[in-house]
Amino acid sequence: MEITLLDYVVFFLFVGGVALFGCSFFFRSRRGSAAFTAAEGNLPTWVVGMSIFATFVSSISFLGLPGDAYKSNWNPFVFSLSIPIATWLAAKVFIPLYRNVNSVSAYHYLEQRFGYWARCYVAVCYLLTLLARIGSILLLLALPQHTMFGWDVASIIVWTGVATLVYTLLGGIAAVVWTDAIQGIILIVGAIVCALILTFSMPEGPAQLFEIAAAHDKFSLGSFGASLTEPTFWVVLVYGLFVNMQNYGIDQNYVQHYMTTRSTAEAVKSTLFGGLLYIPVSLIFVYIGTALFAYYTARPELLPAGTPSDQVFPWFIVHGLPTGLTGLVIASLFSAGMSTVATSINSSATIVLTDFAKRLAKSEVTERRSMKTLYATSFVVGALGIVMGLLMMRIDGVLDAWWKLASIFSGGMLGLFLLGVVCRRVRRAHAVLAVVLGLLTIAWMSLSPLINEGSPFYVLRSPLHTYLTIVFGTTVIFVVGFLLTAFSRRFDSETEHKKVN
Repeated sequence: MEITLLDYVVFFLFVGGVALFGCSFFFRSRRGSAAFTAAEGNLPTWVVGMSIFATFVSSISFLGLPGDAYKSNWNPFVFSLSIPIATWLAAKVFIPLYRNVNSVSAYHYLEQRFGYWARCYVAVCYLLTLLARIGSILLLLALPQHTMFGWDVASIIVWTGVATLVYTLLGGIAAVVWTDAIQGIILIVGAIVCALILTFSMPEGPAQLFEIAAAHDKFSLGSFGASLTEPTFWVVLVYGLFVNMQNYGIDQNYVQHYMTTRSTAEAVKSTLFGGLLYIPVSLIFVYIGTALFAYYTARPELLPAGTPSDQVFPWFIVHGLPTGLTGLVIASLFSAGMSTVATSINSSATIVLTDFAKRLAKSEVTERRSMKTLYATSFVVGALGIVMGLLMMRIDGVLDAWWKLASIFSGGMLGLFLLGVVCRRVRRAHAVLAVVLGLLTIAWMSLSPLINEGSPFYVLRSPLHTYLTIVFGTTVIFVVGFLLTAFSRRFDSETEHKKVN
């Protein structure tokens, strides 16, 4: 079965309709920087929750989880099991903290704790991370579209980026959140449709799917051993905990969502709803990968030999779904990428305004100047994201290199933030030293895989799995800062005691 005119109609109706709906907020919402960045704190709880869910999901999840489950087992699902802990910490610690600080910037708090250097450092790291994220999402979104539609990859990157940028510019955060919510619903429907069709398309019925999967150990969550060199259950769980603490605790994308609700209680409900919703949806994704394995094991003639695991799901979408549903599922995949890019553009503009333009201005920034800054930054970030996607398409290894850099930046951010929250009397010099040592640890672990076996530096190669990079980097920053603070206080106490005596 090939893509038909009906599939094109369904696809463009959904994607075009969502984009036009986002643009309509230019006429429906209030104008001003407060509306553009936080919707003046008036968005419904369920909408914000769905937007948090859609922000978390991307084209990486939509294609990556089924591809990994098809190739191996349900080990990637373990990542989701850490979300309840991360969302609970967000509800108990981070959301009340940000609401009390009453700043739409996630990094205003760091200036209060360590000075402007910390706020500036983390904001710059975050902007660089977002550029990597936008570019990679656009590229990973374009590749399956090229496979399914046959469109030019560069053209898909450009037009997807432009369409997302337009409604993000016109509607602000209200447009982003509402379109995210709609896109999240489309995504869930598309995933459920695929799972059901695969289940009931087995030649001998649904039971055959589970028999084949069980025989190949496809439901395994990974090894429960103590090894730190492979993605065991425990390694993935700890990795997921740190990444999700970063997402729900310090990521501007999420923090900005916390400020769009009417109260702290509603922000907590939105976060718990959006975060916990990802668990069953990610379960559906890994189930789809397992179902694809069973389906094509039972009917191998339907899948071309040598098809890469990450291309099996796109192949099924085009050749295995009924007419019309193919367009719906492709729209789901497209929506997953657009929602992530839109949120990233808006949060980048917010950071530039709050952490740089307003903070460094010698006089009060007018509302007109604030809006110009938001519009200009959104345009520049969107354009740079498109360029990044095009560069990643043309240069081998750029995608992997950028994700390594993103790991370095984000690890430093999380460690510094945890240090500020837990340790109340950290000196700035101690915080700087802790961050430097943490970044060196992260850089060492991130770049170790690039050291060849014959290199004289091979003895310095990290033996740990790359998933543990953010874990050890964050831990080093926190532990070093904590110990320096403890020793400093003890030294000061002993000095004061000697003066008294």
